[in-house]
Amino acid sequence: MPGSGPLSSLVVLDLTRVLAGPYCTMMLLDLGARVIKVETPEGGDDSRRFGPFLKGKSAYFMSLNRGKESIALDLKADKDRAIFEALLGKADILVENYRPGTMEKLGYGWETLSARHPRLIYAAASGFGHSGPYAKRPAYDMVVQAMGGIMSLTGHAGGPPTRVGTSVGDITAGLFTAVGVNAALYHREKTGQGMKIDVAMLDCQVAILENAIARYFATGEIPGPLGARHPTITPFEAFAAKDGHLVVAAGNDGLFQKLCDTLGRPDLAANPLFTSNDLRTRHHGALKEEIEQALAGSTVADWLARLEAAGVPCGPINNVGQILSDPQIKARNMVVHTEDKDVGRLNMAGNPIKLSGFADPLTRGAVPDLDADRARILKEFGIAIEA
Repeated sequence: MPGSGPLSSLVVLDLTRVLAGPYCTMMLLDLGARVIKVETPEGGDDSRRFGPFLKGKSAYFMSLNRGKESIALDLKADKDRAIFEALLGKADILVENYRPGTMEKLGYGWETLSARHPRLIYAAASGFGHSGPYAKRPAYDMVVQAMGGIMSLTGHAGGPPTRVGTSVGDITAGLFTAVGVNAALYHREKTGQGMKIDVAMLDCQVAILENAIARYFATGEIPGPLGARHPTITPFEAFAAKDGHLVVAAGNDGLFQKLCDTLGRPDLAANPLFTSNDLRTRHHGALKEEIEQALAGSTVADWLARLEAAGVPCGPINNVGQILSDPQIKARNMVVHTEDKDVGRLNMAGNPIKLSGFADPLTRGAVPDLDADRARILKEFGIAIEA
């Protein structure tokens, strides 16, 4: 059920499944919207069948759909279409991530819906968008990571193609769709008119290439993978110490001087090879060797303490367990939980958007079983039709 937040008066019809769309609607829910998840009667969201499983329930599905409501509707069946159309009359936002053309085949394309519901905001997240030669192609995160260029920048030079370790193809699409929805809501406040939001996963991958695009257009050279090193800021990478690795990001001359002083190597800052960021980047290999020689004399924990005291940006290379138990993450309420009648307590990621006007509770709403909320939704919205 909806919580408190700036979107608390809004109703979202969520026709999405798997990750990109559900991530978007989860963001809207965390901002206060009520999200009614419309699922197919034959098994619902595909991710209900993705592991890992806890007492037969998908932890993957639960992490993306807590707090939503579920109603199962066959949009090809007359009685269920009547329910869906009644819900459309109450909704502010519809989010879907079908392949382009699917909603039109069902009779619920943008042109049809906007004519009937001029205030409706229609958000579509798909692999390649609703225009262009690839529009009808299916896509998953792996496909757009490969096509969008990000895999060509990931990993180490000479290594095999490497996927980013989290599903950035889906997640960025979900985030950009949520941004579009909020912009459309502001526009509707001014004009009274809804609009269509068309977000392509492939477009989103291009949008986040940032420095790689700048380098390509500025130099004509095609960037490749650099491991943990930043392509244009040095030193800005992972370094080996006595018992492991740490990250140091000395992004300007002042920070580089502090780093050199802390390492006991003030001479490095005066070395003609390293006196500017451009020179340091050109000679990054030689500089890394000098830094790691100094770091080899002590442990990661010792160096982190010294560098933090000196004001040099740095950090440990945490695994997932370490970051989830980090005191900063706990203080920021980035691990929340929900209670499930079968599974019990389930921890999950919190909302990174902290709003001064609204609480950020430790708990989230329950994860809906398929079609669990049908009777209550029909009663509450006064829909006197039962499938």
